[in-house]
Amino acid sequence: MLKFEIECDVDAAWRAIHSPQVASELYGPLVAMKPWSDVPTSWEHGDNAAVALSALGIPMGKQFISITNRERTHAGRHVRIMRDAGIPLTGPLATLDVWDHQMAVSPVAGQPHRTLWRDRLTIGGATAPLLWPALWATWQWRQLRITQLAPSWAFDPAEQSDQAVPDA
Repeated sequence: MLKFEIECDVDAAWRAIHSPQVASELYGPLVAMKPWSDVPTSWEHGDNAAVALSALGIPMGKQFISITNRERTHAGRHVRIMRDAGIPLTGPLATLDVWDHQMAVSPVAGQPHRTLWRDRLTIGGATAPLLWPALWATWQWRQLRITQLAPSWAFDPAEQSDQAVPDA
C-alpha cells in the first residue's frame, strides 16, 4: 500500500484515476499498456476491458480490468475509491488467484490544491511471494510517476469556458 500527497486538487486526481491514458503514462516507459479490447476514454463504474502489457518491449500478458467506484467518509474526510477487481488473463501474473487494486483520493485538510492518494494492491496465490518483489518495485515506480505527473492533471473547467472562442 502506498499513501502519499500529490500536488493537485482532489477532482483532478479523481479524473486522472479514471483515465486509461494516465494509467498508461504511470507505467511508462518501463511497462506499456495497450488496448486488447475496446477501452473507454474514461473509466466509469461498471466498465470492463482488456489490455495487453509489455515490459521493456517483452510481452507480459493480458489483463482484464473491471471498474467499480464508491465513496465514503473516513476520519471526517470525503474519500472517493476506484477499484479494479479484474484479473490477469495470461502471462506471469495470470498465476495469481487474487488481484484487487484500489485507489483512493481525498482532500488534504486546509490545502485544497493537494490530494491524499492511497494505492493498494492485494495479490494472492501460490506464486504471490515470487511476484511480490517485482510488483513492489512497480508500485514504487507508480508513486514516483504519480507525484511527477499530478501537477499536470489540474485544470479549471470554468476558466476554460470563460475563454473567448474566435469566430469561425
